[in-house]
Amino acid sequence: MAAPEGVTAAPRVTAAPRVTAPEGRGTSTPEPLSGFTVAVAADRCRDGLAAMLERHGARVVLAPALRIVPLAEDQELRATTMSLVKRPPDVVIVRTGLGLRGWLRAAEGWGLGEGLRAALGPACLVADGPEPAVGRAPGDGWDDDPLAGLPRRGHDPLMRPPRRGDDPLMGLPRRGVAGARVAVQLHGEPLPELCAALIEAGAEVIEVPLHRWVPPADPTPLRRLVDLGLSRLVDAIAFTSAPAVGALLRLAGTDTDALLAALATDVVAACLGPVDAVPLTRRGVPVVTPGRARLTGLVGALVRELPGRAPTIRVAGRELVLRGHAAMVDGALRPLAPAPMAVLRALAATPGRVLSRAALLTSLPRGADEHAVEMAVARLRAALGGSTFVQTVIKRGYRLRVD
Repeated sequence: MAAPEGVTAAPRVTAAPRVTAPEGRGTSTPEPLSGFTVAVAADRCRDGLAAMLERHGARVVLAPALRIVPLAEDQELRATTMSLVKRPPDVVIVRTGLGLRGWLRAAEGWGLGEGLRAALGPACLVADGPEPAVGRAPGDGWDDDPLAGLPRRGHDPLMRPPRRGDDPLMGLPRRGVAGARVAVQLHGEPLPELCAALIEAGAEVIEVPLHRWVPPADPTPLRRLVDLGLSRLVDAIAFTSAPAVGALLRLAGTDTDALLAALATDVVAACLGPVDAVPLTRRGVPVVTPGRARLTGLVGALVRELPGRAPTIRVAGRELVLRGHAAMVDGALRPLAPAPMAVLRALAATPGRVLSRAALLTSLPRGADEHAVEMAVARLRAALGGSTFVQTVIKRGYRLRVD
């Protein structure tokens, strides 16, 4: 849905090239997300996600909820690295191979690269997470194992990397870690249950904060997204991490309950995976997730969800579909300005019923008058292709000419 006239939705709003027809002229082959507005509350992968959504026709609002601290600038990670170089760990829990390589590169920039490799080399690596802990990355200059060539301790039957399908994390505290120094790679969020279990089992735990998230440098787009959600001026919000969901809800403050109500009804919450959706699902908000945690899957889930939510009615012998900021007339997309779209939604909520100017006025932005209603109706008729869709009932108001 579009923002009210005179209101900026966000510093960057991208519109799909196939949703650019002027009022009164519709595109002949709209994409599945044409007419819908999707907000992207991600930082690291926002451009790629936005591009995919735009290719499917969506208008995209970018509002990063968090930003990732570059590893080379992360002083907390540097201090942790120095600690591990001085006192090497016995066990290293690696959640992502990409994170491990990034850590080693950052350490090289600090002059700690060789020291970190020497510290991690003899340790038992336990792999778990969204991608393999080790494996060839084209162009990274390392062999299959980024720690290749360094002395390695023999396979410990208690700590060797698990077979596919095993649980390498929560089973680890039961497999003999008393007195061990365990480094736990964090993938953007803490692992309190695992760390507490390791400590209870007698291990010394060192958390390695890779991909640490902090608030965005400019919170204005996120504040605007809260307003857009409350006003139902976005059709969906896409999240790629649980911390991003939490950041949006925290920023909402006293409007949190109202924002959750919008997400539970009119605004689709789409998350990359079930773990990312936890802050919403535990509050009773339904969440759309793909079968696999991939950006393409997230876009596909929205492609399946949003068109199915669009109301469809028969008006003046033609099929009228209401999308976020546009109407489709017999399959042709007709983009609408905010005021005409608001009037159309009000009339479509009770098809065939006459609504007075005063009733329609409540659907327009504050400060509008009954003349603004007349102008909105005139623009709506022009956009839809004539006066046959919206009928004037003398001295009473307007109604849709439903079949």
